[in-house]
Amino acid sequence: MSEQNQYIRWFEELTINDIPLVGGKNASLGEMYRELAGQGVIVPNGFAITAEAYRYMLDQADAWPRLHNLLDNVDADDVEELARRAQQARDLVYAAPLPADLQREIHDAFAKLQQEYGEDLTVAVRSSATAEDLPTASFAGQQDTYLNIRGGQALLDACKRCFASLFTDRAIHYRLDQGFDHFKIGLSIGVMKMVRSDLAASGVMFSLDTESGFNDAVFITGAYGLGENVVQGAVDPDEFYVHKPTFAKGYRAVLRRTLGAKKIKMIYSDGRTREPIRNVATSNHERRQFCVDDAEVLQLADYALKIEQHYGRPMDMEWAKDGLDGKLYIVQARPETVASQKVGNVLEQYQLKQTGGAIVKGHAVGSKIAVGEARVIGNVAKLGTFKPGEVLVADMTTPDWEPVMKTAAAIVTNRGGRTCHAAIIARELGVPAVIGCENATSAIKSGGLVTVSCAEGDVGKVYEGRLDFEVKHTDLSQLQRPKTKIMLNLGNPELAFKHSFLPNDGVGLARMEFIITEYIKAHPLALIHPESVQDAGEMEKLKHLTAGYAKPEEFFIQRLAEGVGTIAAAFYPKPVVVRMSDFKTNEYATLLGGRWFERDEANPMIGFRGASRYVHPAYAEGFALECAAMKRVREQMGLKNVVLMIPFCRRIDEAERVLDYMAKLGLKRGEEGLEIYVMCEIPNNVILIDEFAKLFDGFSIGSNDLTQLTLGVDRDSEIVANDFDERDAGVKTMIRMAVEGARRNGRHSGLCGQAPSDYPEMAEYLVEIGIDSMSLNPDTVLQTTQQVLDLERKLGCYRGFAVS
Repeated sequence: MSEQNQYIRWFEELTINDIPLVGGKNASLGEMYRELAGQGVIVPNGFAITAEAYRYMLDQADAWPRLHNLLDNVDADDVEELARRAQQARDLVYAAPLPADLQREIHDAFAKLQQEYGEDLTVAVRSSATAEDLPTASFAGQQDTYLNIRGGQALLDACKRCFASLFTDRAIHYRLDQGFDHFKIGLSIGVMKMVRSDLAASGVMFSLDTESGFNDAVFITGAYGLGENVVQGAVDPDEFYVHKPTFAKGYRAVLRRTLGAKKIKMIYSDGRTREPIRNVATSNHERRQFCVDDAEVLQLADYALKIEQHYGRPMDMEWAKDGLDGKLYIVQARPETVASQKVGNVLEQYQLKQTGGAIVKGHAVGSKIAVGEARVIGNVAKLGTFKPGEVLVADMTTPDWEPVMKTAAAIVTNRGGRTCHAAIIARELGVPAVIGCENATSAIKSGGLVTVSCAEGDVGKVYEGRLDFEVKHTDLSQLQRPKTKIMLNLGNPELAFKHSFLPNDGVGLARMEFIITEYIKAHPLALIHPESVQDAGEMEKLKHLTAGYAKPEEFFIQRLAEGVGTIAAAFYPKPVVVRMSDFKTNEYATLLGGRWFERDEANPMIGFRGASRYVHPAYAEGFALECAAMKRVREQMGLKNVVLMIPFCRRIDEAERVLDYMAKLGLKRGEEGLEIYVMCEIPNNVILIDEFAKLFDGFSIGSNDLTQLTLGVDRDSEIVANDFDERDAGVKTMIRMAVEGARRNGRHSGLCGQAPSDYPEMAEYLVEIGIDSMSLNPDTVLQTTQQVLDLERKLGCYRGFAVS
């Protein structure tokens, strides 16, 4: 501490142990400025006005008795009375003059900061309560921040307003809820160089996935302009994920990215108004582009990992890019206080039992489902009409809404992303929220019963009326692992992080088709040869899909790589078996532009599908795109746990040609640990299993197609549907022969069909014949695992192992 400064501490003088003096925010900024600059983490310089200065100012004004009179008996649930007293408390604090010696210290410190950054320096004036950012309670957003403050007098006024904001309605209410004494909490102020993100971008990031609590990813959000819009939820931001374990091994790739709407940005005012900042519309070009490039996303991930490692816990961070110097700055870091606080081994699973048409869709926050009457609230003044247990529907929320939010069954907003205010508070409260719906306040009517579901992946949905749902609780700490590997069938990347918490041995079947249908939507050949698409409407849709990509093919490769990569990252380093595309011609034809490349077949189920397509001139170019995506997942993303699998491979000659083509495309079996499996779903795969075993590392028995072809039943035909039964003695014999053949050749055997998920007796049969793994639908994993354990105990002596 400088001798002449009693109430000022520079960031370089502060550590995380100084929370009682300068609050959590300033202590953390000081800690990072001191300790992480040498590791390349950039924090703008600044100084803290201590909490002692706040107390000194109120001591000199003799304000304490009047504040006690206003706040000692305030009723947190009386919204109008709370607002009245809070306003009086703020007026009282704002009216207290800053003592002359305190003013002088602030002026001197600001002048010193100008010497470092120049006369044109503007600063951010940020509150830092001495009880904020604790590991178990987040005081984020309870007090006010003032941006783009220029000049000494404006700084002093901002400081007074900042001190007064300790008594906002939301801050008083939050402290009462958390059991904090108003008068034992002080307010420090951080004054730091204003990062010129008004000319670039800013956002929020977490060192874990905020929805699932998955700890192996950095989750980054960002938008153009100053960061308040992202924090408040005024914009739908861009989103990015980076996989931490492979990043630590030196791989540098963005795992997944989602383009946000980013319809507005907050910039400096032009001087014609009293407000120092304002919102303006973004251009169409800005909306079509990501606000930061991949290199910047990876630099932010590097910051996040270093900050998390330094603090030894998951962190919630704010970042900003300066449009003048091009540098990325960390402007805040605090402990993540929701996902990381979940303790115990009880798995909670919400599942809808009915379906319906969604009224609106948006970002899902959490994984719960709730039912209640909708209440559309247009502004803060209408909050008094909200009744506990209703579903709060609003354009967006601010901290002033928190007293009502805590009584809501669910929250639905027009605007915002998954790191905005509404999302953060919903997570903290454990309330499901659907954020960024765009039209929620117009599409949902007050008084109507709605079901809010966040249990179906990244997309949250609001349904009309009451839909039945169930909640399952499972104590995983008591669940043993069987010898038979229990793997998952999974195609939806949005569910991957969530399902990774199920007891599992990896993914036995990752279906590529879901990713192509949902995230790509277009036929690969329509992207390679758009000139063959003869419909103007389809051409326009293809152009819209691939806008912003150097080539349409890159759109396909990137989207497929991100989808598969997300699933592989969720289960890393466990094996994830990815089946190459197995659309039938009629299914391929339904993809955008597909009808121009597909022929009509009388029976697509046993027609031009699977391996036969891969080396055929009619599809080989499309298969090359699939291989390019898988090569990117393994080599650029570093997800070497991906095992590739070839479906519907009829003959040995066909298998050899497919493997040769894959090798030419950079996917050679055995190189870089690459394993390639084959689906065992055609009787010829079983009959010639010794020959197929020379070409492949494992067999995954597809019970659906094996049943179809063993019994001669078209599984798409309703007329003969009753004859389709995986439990038929002939089908079971085929499965047993496949398992024995794989074991005889030292190859992996698994089953990834529907049978063990649907029929417990089939799961038992698979254990009895000694299959290595079975891959199940996620909703049957827990039940089937227990069943397998029970059977293995009974067979323990016979199979020569004991289950502990």
